[in-house]
Amino acid sequence: MPTALVTGAAGFIGSNLSEALLDRGYEVRGVDNFATGRRENLDPLESRDDFEFREADIRDDGAMADAVDGVDCLFHQAAVASVPRSVEDPVTSTDANCTGTATVLDAARRADVDTAVVASSSSVYGASEELPKIETMPTTPESPYALSKYFTEELALEFSDFYDIDTVALRYFNVFGPRQDPEGQYAAVIPKFVSLMLDGERPVVFGDGEQSRDFTYIDNAVQANVLAAEGDVTGEAFNVGTGGRVTVNELVGTLNDLLETEIDPVYDDPRPGDVRHSHADVSKAADLLGYDPEVGFEAGLERTVEYYR
Repeated sequence: MPTALVTGAAGFIGSNLSEALLDRGYEVRGVDNFATGRRENLDPLESRDDFEFREADIRDDGAMADAVDGVDCLFHQAAVASVPRSVEDPVTSTDANCTGTATVLDAARRADVDTAVVASSSSVYGASEELPKIETMPTTPESPYALSKYFTEELALEFSDFYDIDTVALRYFNVFGPRQDPEGQYAAVIPKFVSLMLDGERPVVFGDGEQSRDFTYIDNAVQANVLAAEGDVTGEAFNVGTGGRVTVNELVGTLNDLLETEIDPVYDDPRPGDVRHSHADVSKAADLLGYDPEVGFEAGLERTVEYYR
């Protein structure tokens, strides 16, 4: 039975991934410092005999050395996310995402971990108008967060060249679903909109609402992580999306349909650092990993609404 370390295990993606790995027969060790993770996300995990949790910071070399001891696979999900947050506080995003990644990967190298899968982001493509985004395109990160994710994936891929560790970077495209935090000014758009509209409140759209995203349900991101860890590909970055795109205005309209409401959004100025359109070409992941997104946008949104309801 393989042992996996999941950093950011109390986060949205990390907790869902941990649960899926447990169901798959892994022993899972989770790490989180609760800077952005939520303790309640661990509730379904801590009753499992094959789950162990450690409260620690990924920048703590000693704690990471202990955490990776005896681990077969590393799933590095921990990060300070959000483009706007990074624009307001570039130091924290850079320190956590860059120094943290280097510390975790170096600990994994020294512990002879076989495989490392790291979370990157579609934001590394920048504001290029060329769609869909293909991994062969130039990367032009345009925010401190995007730059830190570019560093994360580049460092991971270099580790596969320098050391005896297989590495894969996954460029997430707007992952959403249960356990995603709807609170605070940096909350992702879907949980925030769902939470507000369930309460009959009007969501705030930054810009004209015609910006589009490849909204990707959490089960698809989990699938990509498992395939990357269990496959024989190393030193590669992959898009993780659904291969489609939905405007923010269409998102509001679909939510109104699901909630049986007629709530109009409030429009505000665009936010600095946000890209206009995001749309993944997932053919590389399909060809090399066998990735096949199973849950589409509307089905995923319906499940998400039911969770928050």
